Amino acid sequence: MLSVRGALGAERRLLRRLRSYLREENARLRRLRRFYEKVQVLHQDPEASVDNPLLAFSLIKRLHSDWLNIIYSDEATGNAQALHAGLREVEQELPGAEDLDGAARALMRLQDVYALSVKGLANGVFQRSGTDHPPLYSPSRRISLSADDCFHVGKVAYDTGDYYHSIAWLEEAVSLFRLSYGSWNPEDRSSLEDALDHLAFSYFMAGNISHALSLSREFLHYDPSNQRVTKNVAKYEKLLEMGTGVSARPLRRPNSTRLQSRDAYEELCQRPRGQPAPEQLLQLGCSYETNSNPYLLLQPAKKEMVRIRPYVALYHDFISDAEAETIKWLAGPWLQRSVVASGEKQQKAEYRISQSAWLKDTADPVVRALDRRIAAVTGLDLRPPYAEYLQVVNYGLGGHYEPHFDHATLSAVEAGGSTAFIYANFSVPVVKSAEKGWRSILDDKRLP
Repeated sequence: MLSVRGALGAERRLLRRLRSYLREENARLRRLRRFYEKVQVLHQDPEASVDNPLLAFSLIKRLHSDWLNIIYSDEATGNAQALHAGLREVEQELPGAEDLDGAARALMRLQDVYALSVKGLANGVFQRSGTDHPPLYSPSRRISLSADDCFHVGKVAYDTGDYYHSIAWLEEAVSLFRLSYGSWNPEDRSSLEDALDHLAFSYFMAGNISHALSLSREFLHYDPSNQRVTKNVAKYEKLLEMGTGVSARPLRRPNSTRLQSRDAYEELCQRPRGQPAPEQLLQLGCSYETNSNPYLLLQPAKKEMVRIRPYVALYHDFISDAEAETIKWLAGPWLQRSVVASGEKQQKAEYRISQSAWLKDTADPVVRALDRRIAAVTGLDLRPPYAEYLQVVNYGLGGHYEPHFDHATLSAVEAGGSTAFIYANFSVPVVKSAEKGWRSILDDKRLP
C-alpha cells in the first residue's frame, strides 16, 4: 500500500521540475516568436527577396540551417530531458497499478459503507445518497474528480465484473465527458467513446439491453466505423425484437465480504446509535482510575464508561501528541500491508485493508512507557508470551477491518472511523488520543 504522504512529497518534487521546464520552455517559445515575427515581416513583400542579394542570402541560409535548428532544437530536447530526469529521480516512489486500483476500490468502499452519492463524490462532496442531511465530511479544500478519474474508478469495477459500481461511476464519467466534449486534457487517457463503450456493456450485463443499445448508438455517432460496436448494436436490436431483456434486472451490490451482517455493520458506521438500557444509564459516568496501581497514583487514568453490557470504556488523553508522533515515526519504515490468519499461513484479505507494523518495548522508551501504562490500566501482563507487541495500524484511504476481536488506542480522523459492535447494536466514534477497551468474552474477570 502506498503512503499518501510519501506520494505528496514525490509530486512536490515533480512540480518543481515542471515549473523549471515551463520557465525554460516559455523563454524558448518567446525566442521562437521573435524568429517567427522577423521572418513574417520579410514575407510581406516576397518579391524583395528576389531583387535584394542580401535578402536572398538570408532566405537560403534560413532554409538550409536556421529552420532545422528551430525544428530540431537542442534546447527543446534539453528541457524535455531535464523533465524526464526529474521523473526518474522519484520513479521508485511512484504508485503502481495496484496502488491506483486499490485507491479506486477504496472510493467504492467509502461509497458503500457511508451510502455516499457518486455524483456528490465527483463534485468533491461527501453527501449521503438521497438525503437532505449535511455532508458527512467537508474538507477544507474541495477537489472535484474529472471525467477521466470517474472512468478509471468505473473501469476497476468493470474489470472485476462488478456492474453495480461500474454503472454508477461510468454514468458520471459519460456525463462529464459530454460536458467537455471537444476539449482535451494532456493528462487524460480515456475519452467519451471509452466511457460509452464500457457503460453500454455494463448495462447489457445488468440486463438493460435497451439502454445498452442507446449508448452504443451514441458511440457510433462519434466513431461510425467501429465494427465491434456496430455488431453489438445489431445484436442488441435482435435481442429486443425477440423480447429479450425488455425489463432490466435490479442491480445488486456484490457481496465480496465474508461478513454476514453487512447491513447492520454499515448502518452503525453511517449513523452511530444504540442507547444503553435505562437501568444501565445510572452506572455510566466518568472517573479518575488508579486500578490500585502505584504507577497511576500521580496521574490517574481518565475513564469514561460507554457501556456496561458489553463492558466498553474509553480512557481519555491516554497518549500525548508527542508520544503519538514518536510512535508513528518509529513505525513508518516498517509499515506493510496488513494480513490475516489463514490456517498456519497469513495472507492479504479484502476485509482488512490497512498497513501495520509491530513495535517491541525495546524500540524506544516511549513504547516501553505506553506498554507500562496499558498494563497498569488493564491489570494485564503485557510481557511475551502473554501479549503481542504494540501494533501500529494506518488505515489510509478507505481502509477498514470488518468485525473482529481487538482493543485500540485511537488517533483523530476527520470523518467516519467508528468502531461498530454489530451484535450489541451500537458503535463508538473516534476520540483522539483515547484508548478504547472492552472485556474479552473468554476472560471477563481479568479486566478492571
